Amino acid sequence: MDAIMLLRLLEEDSSVSDEDLALQLNCTPEEVREEKQQLKEDGIICGYNAVVNWDKLQNDHCSAIITVCAKPEREAGYDRIASRIARYPEVSSLYLMSGSAEFFVFIDGHTIQEVADFVARKLAPIEGVTSTTTCIQLKAYKIAGHPMDDDRREDERMLVEP
Repeated sequence: MDAIMLLRLLEEDSSVSDEDLALQLNCTPEEVREEKQQLKEDGIICGYNAVVNWDKLQNDHCSAIITVCAKPEREAGYDRIASRIARYPEVSSLYLMSGSAEFFVFIDGHTIQEVADFVARKLAPIEGVTSTTTCIQLKAYKIAGHPMDDDRREDERMLVEP
């Protein structure tokens, strides 16, 4: 079985059944289950998530991306700082980046005030963090490859003729 193809199919839609995956991969559902289990044990599959368009709900929700500048620690680099940040349940994703900031921290809260409190009381005081910049999400147009727009309009690009 092609494990890379399995991973790509799961990335596209993790809710697809083992039977449907087996048809696409030309193998048995049992082989799919065994491969998925092995990929989980190897730490390659780390979880499954639903893509949710929170804008469609009448629900308080506030997402933010926070850039974090930090000073690396001797012999640990950025790993200890990242470990401290990742422990917070508000943090949905955390990346070490190149560029003007060391980390991108994605968080989900209920209100802007909740996001602000997280930054002020939890994130900024972490030893090694030198500055933060918070960007509040105003609207999601595409998440994990899925468009959030219901009225999937026809391609609006102009036809260019030679």
